[in-house]
Amino acid sequence: MLRKRVIVGSSLIVSLVLVLWLDGVLDRLRLPALLADILQRETFPPGTLLFPVVAGLSLIAAREFAAMLRRKGIAASARASTTAALIGLVVSTFVPEAMPAVNAAALVATAAVAVLVASIVFHARHCTVEGVIAATGSTLFAFVYLGLLFGFLMAIRRQHEVWIILWVLLVTKSCDIGAYFTGRAIGKHKLIPWLSPGKTWEGLFGGIVFASLIGALGAWLLGRTGVPASPSPLVGALAGVLFSLVGHAGDLMASVLKRDTGVKDTGTALPGMGGLIDVLDSPLLVFPAAYWLLVLTT
Repeated sequence: MLRKRVIVGSSLIVSLVLVLWLDGVLDRLRLPALLADILQRETFPPGTLLFPVVAGLSLIAAREFAAMLRRKGIAASARASTTAALIGLVVSTFVPEAMPAVNAAALVATAAVAVLVASIVFHARHCTVEGVIAATGSTLFAFVYLGLLFGFLMAIRRQHEVWIILWVLLVTKSCDIGAYFTGRAIGKHKLIPWLSPGKTWEGLFGGIVFASLIGALGAWLLGRTGVPASPSPLVGALAGVLFSLVGHAGDLMASVLKRDTGVKDTGTALPGMGGLIDVLDSPLLVFPAAYWLLVLTT
């Protein structure tokens, strides 16, 4: 199992770096004249390649989520969940930068209302009301969890270089690595035994320390290589603490979903690691925290 995790994890890291690098290259290339006139810019927008990749991940995760809920007996629809997740991602990604903040918030809220109403209509289409509330709740959950949270990732990309995103992901996952090895070595006191019996307080603190070191080192490297709006090493260390705590909360939230639906893993898409949500659970909740940390400190 560990060997599979290492192989799959390494492949994911290489793929991630390649996608981010290519996305960074694209936003320095000149647009064809027609597109330049339409978009009112000379180069490709940031996230041109990253967006379809993120959209694909969102759709796959939404299907996993719907399948989990169906095991619980909830009439979750893969079509409704994937559509809701995509709407959440699109509406949060393509809010015009020139739009006033109040209008932008109203736009996202209007999308949520549209998803709510459409979901009720969709799940009641067979002239029955049984299970409509639960199914509609699952659709709204997909809209927020697998749509809006991914939207924060794209918001970071709109304002920062791709290497800032890589830094956020590495700091987040370094907590998981530090927590795993610290917990195996000295873990004795269970964090939340009824929910996640494998997690310990010692593992959590070990993960925080390791993530803080990676955060500070990564921020220093970003600054040394001249990446614009790079966080300072001190902010990087604080990010390690913040991302660790928020990432652990995201992991525990996924544990709640899995225990409630009676599954060990959210899916089988990634051999040795489970489903896509099993890998994304901590970064998804970190994205909004990372966005606001960068807004306030850079």
